[in-house]
Amino acid sequence: MLAPADTKLTHRSGEPGGSTVPTDHAPSGAPGDAPGLALELLVHGVGGTTAAEMLGDPRTERVTGDGTAAIHRRTDDTDAEQRPEDYTGRAVPEAYCWSNLTSGNGARALWLILLPFMVANLAHWTRPASRGRARTVRLHGLLVRLLALSLTVLLVAAACEVALDLVAWQCAGAARCAGERSWLAFLAAPEEPAAPGSWWSQPGRRLALAAVLPAAVTALLWWLSHRTWSAYESQPPLERTVPEDAPAAEGRPPLSLPGFWYGKRLVARLRAAHTAAGFLTVAAALTAATARHDRAPGGSTALDLSGRLLTGLVLAGAAWVLFVVCGRGRKETEPDDGADTLAVRGLPPASLAVLLSAVVHTGWSRPEWTSGGTLPGDETFSVLAVLQGTLVVALGVLGLRLHRRTRVPRTTLHGTASGCVAMLACSLGGVLSGGVCQRVGDWLDGPGGSGGSGGRIAGPPAVLTWQASVIPVLLALVLLLAGWSAVHVWRDTRRLTDDVAAGYPASLPDPSRSRRIAATIARAGLTDRAPRLVAAVAAATLVMGGAAVLGTLLTGQVPGRATDGAPGVVAGTADAVQALGSWLVGFAFVLLLAWGRRAYRDASARRTIGILWDVGTFWPRCAHPFAPPCYAERAVPDLAWRMAMWTDGRPERRLVISGHSQGSVLAAAAVWQLDPGTRRQVALLTYGSPLERLYGRWFPAYFGPHRLAALHGDLECWRNLWRLTDPIGGPVRPERAGAPEPGPPEACLGVDRGPLRDPVAYGRTRELPLPEPILAHGDYQADPAFAEERAGLLARLADRARRAVAPRRPPQEAVRRPGRQPDRRRPGTPGRRAAQPGPGRSEG
Repeated sequence: MLAPADTKLTHRSGEPGGSTVPTDHAPSGAPGDAPGLALELLVHGVGGTTAAEMLGDPRTERVTGDGTAAIHRRTDDTDAEQRPEDYTGRAVPEAYCWSNLTSGNGARALWLILLPFMVANLAHWTRPASRGRARTVRLHGLLVRLLALSLTVLLVAAACEVALDLVAWQCAGAARCAGERSWLAFLAAPEEPAAPGSWWSQPGRRLALAAVLPAAVTALLWWLSHRTWSAYESQPPLERTVPEDAPAAEGRPPLSLPGFWYGKRLVARLRAAHTAAGFLTVAAALTAATARHDRAPGGSTALDLSGRLLTGLVLAGAAWVLFVVCGRGRKETEPDDGADTLAVRGLPPASLAVLLSAVVHTGWSRPEWTSGGTLPGDETFSVLAVLQGTLVVALGVLGLRLHRRTRVPRTTLHGTASGCVAMLACSLGGVLSGGVCQRVGDWLDGPGGSGGSGGRIAGPPAVLTWQASVIPVLLALVLLLAGWSAVHVWRDTRRLTDDVAAGYPASLPDPSRSRRIAATIARAGLTDRAPRLVAAVAAATLVMGGAAVLGTLLTGQVPGRATDGAPGVVAGTADAVQALGSWLVGFAFVLLLAWGRRAYRDASARRTIGILWDVGTFWPRCAHPFAPPCYAERAVPDLAWRMAMWTDGRPERRLVISGHSQGSVLAAAAVWQLDPGTRRQVALLTYGSPLERLYGRWFPAYFGPHRLAALHGDLECWRNLWRLTDPIGGPVRPERAGAPEPGPPEACLGVDRGPLRDPVAYGRTRELPLPEPILAHGDYQADPAFAEERAGLLARLADRARRAVAPRRPPQEAVRRPGRQPDRRRPGTPGRRAAQPGPGRSEG
């Protein structure tokens, strides 16, 4: 046995490096002999499984890789290449551990603030499939990049609102507010306008000093992106895994293209643009504040002219940023080693110079200037909300149009997934930015509340209070949807209870046992209803966000004051949702900070955060450069190199890559990067795999049925295990991509085996006297089907290896050879015979 039945698989990610296994061992076996060594490469899923757990042996050694991601073997197997005769009839097990790619030191806790950016990046990849619609695809990518840019501006604008408006302008300018906070004493304005104050008490100098905070936020985002960029996207492309004579990129699966996992140029370009946008946002806030004073009667002409010049520089910088963001997208057909020197090296320093000039201009002495009310620029948040709503609607319409023209079965939300995901990203950005503004505003305002009468300061912009006020309504909607889902689970449980016992004909029915199994199956089915819930929440958020902006424009006041004089029930409801919304959005922000603090100190909490990134950061950063890094840009090349080096020049070698959960997605992506000849020496075993159930539906352009069918046709064999109780994994069903064509006589029939029984035994038996657990998404190796399918894959590969090293036969008796190019079939056809139902197998 290679891996014991109780082996648990999991995953994560990290930093550059990793070597390849030496290939100086002579090929074992001569023509006509038994096949050479076989390798089983295990890839874990989300979590934190160790090599010892994966290999079922506490004595393991790292054979290649580093502390971030590495391949391990049992100690007894490290010299397997020197004694292949000891492995006759079995494979050498190896474990690829990549958990440190997403759960490392405490600095990873800072990634929590990047959550909206990560979701915005996902919006790019959820676009529908398209054939021959290159211009529409480019437009889709442009819209997502613009929305991602707006999120950066929103976050920096929120920092400006806190530091410049609430603290430096409002609180430091109000004697009652500043007098209660000793740390603001040196900034406090004099109680009497004519009274002398400190050097920092002038409004301009207070604003200039406060600008350090949003500038530092921008610098932190740049540092996080650059630090991870140097460890992920800037790794050299693995060009040798893609044949030079490969067909043109048109029609090829995108994940097989040589530049897909190499985002160095685009990430560097976008990072420069977003960094510049952050600095320019701070400069614009300072310039807008001084412009209102300098252009008023009695203002300084010189300061007015210099302010107008600064405004022009800010606008010119903004135009440059838009040009860089809109100028180019991803280039996947080849590794993009180009360098945008002017944009990458010139744009951030130039924008920083504009910011420093704005700081000097703002801090210039203006003795007659006093602060009062709110800082100019409150309308920024309304403009951003309208812009983001427009981009979300455009993405939804564009996705619907693409889906109607290129229909791919089981595409989620009929192609509007990009718009829904983008709306969720904007919502998360609003919660983060609005949460910090509301909490700081309420803290400084005292008993008056946000914008209420009797407060010490005017408070944050009214639109943020309006947006916070819709959160209780959204929360009520979510609770209703949760109740609706619970009703469906209850109904499905009742419907399935009788069917469960029928699946174990030799066992005595146990209603309680049947109900537990049926409830697990019913809860697992919620995964298939999740798209409707996402669509409902996204649509409600879009409508209520528009209502919040409209309410701000019509009234100019917070909801509680805007409804003064209205009927009691209306005014009372407005006051309630305003207070509750402010509390909820602040609580969400504080909870995020507490979680980040705990993650910084606690490795287990850091692993939990890592699981979120495992799911959300599989895709390269192509829309937002400040999103958490793509761990697959390290993991996929690692796996591709290992498979290529194991089989390179050795037709007698065999390899089964075995992936669980997210590891199956990495395994499939790595197999796509191999040349066609190497793929024929590889078999794929997946279990608990989200390849079709999640990735195929949400990312149809990359994992749709036609893509999976093409991968199935290129491999020697692919088997997939799944259970009805699994909330994540499911069948792959590549055969449904189109009418299957006849394959060679020895072709691997079908992909899916399942649904497997879970639990393996219904009740107590002679062999299993204690109740068996319901395994759901874990412990697939505990099922006898796992060992059967692995043995079947190794046997098929052994048969192929014998044919590969056999003496050359006449043409009429020719068999497939290891380097043979795949059959030239229609794109999207599986190249395999249709799966035939049989014992333990399903028809998909």
